Amino acid sequence: MGQPVIQTLTFWLSEHPSIVGFRWSHAHSWGSTWSFLFTAISLYLLLSLLLHLLLSLLRRPVPLGPLPAFHSLLMTLLSFTIFAGITLSSVAEIRDTRWFWRRSKTPFQWLLCFPLGTRPSGRVFFWSYIYYFSRFFHMIRTFFTILRRGKLVPFQLFNHSILTFMAFIWLEFSQSFQVLAILSTTLVYAVVYAYRFWIAIGLPRACFAFVVNCQMLLLGCNVACHVGVLMMHFMKGGCNGIGAWGFNSVLNAVILLLFLNFYVKIHWGYGKAALAKVEEEQVRAKDKVI
Repeated sequence: MGQPVIQTLTFWLSEHPSIVGFRWSHAHSWGSTWSFLFTAISLYLLLSLLLHLLLSLLRRPVPLGPLPAFHSLLMTLLSFTIFAGITLSSVAEIRDTRWFWRRSKTPFQWLLCFPLGTRPSGRVFFWSYIYYFSRFFHMIRTFFTILRRGKLVPFQLFNHSILTFMAFIWLEFSQSFQVLAILSTTLVYAVVYAYRFWIAIGLPRACFAFVVNCQMLLLGCNVACHVGVLMMHFMKGGCNGIGAWGFNSVLNAVILLLFLNFYVKIHWGYGKAALAKVEEEQVRAKDKVI
């Protein structure tokens, strides 16, 4: 029974004609134009600002009920589906195209560095396309944050906008590194959103900043992959989309610096809060003894 299930999943996630025959094209792929990208990001920023201004006038949070939990569950399933799809598709693409590059690269090196002349078509780019659209669903969390807390977080706006822009240029320039980036990102997101769903339905939180640490782990993986791409580019005769990769690296560096600043503040805050709690418990213990 297990074998037919695996074969069915493999077909729907990597061998379906729509996946195998996918081709990124401004004429045929919805949302594939620069104008769509900039319009969508501008609308996201504008709506966030307007919602923040509206909430500042109301001066009270808006109850969201089960919406955050439902969104977290949806994003968990979507992230895991993309992870499974691009994993199976990568295996299939390596199997079908290895004859072309096997003398110069190993399969892992292919994941880091596409051969020069790679076009945005086929299984892997189909899932990259799905990942690109999933970035717009991630943006919904910004609206939840504003509605529940009345706060507009600049880093959150910048992070969602830049990550959506990067997902677009991965497809537009057939950029190397995107397969490992999508694998690591969707795996971490599946875990993070599962945790958010866990606490949204009232189950206990972790005793440390779980989401922040997961994001830190993801950024560390991205840095390692960027170093690998750079080495492959100079050692193996070039990687496809290296210009877009360079621009991507600059954006990732900015996100990393901003997040490190946020990470230090979070941990410093946790440290001070824990110390204050210990001191308060010690005082109470002394009062009881007296």
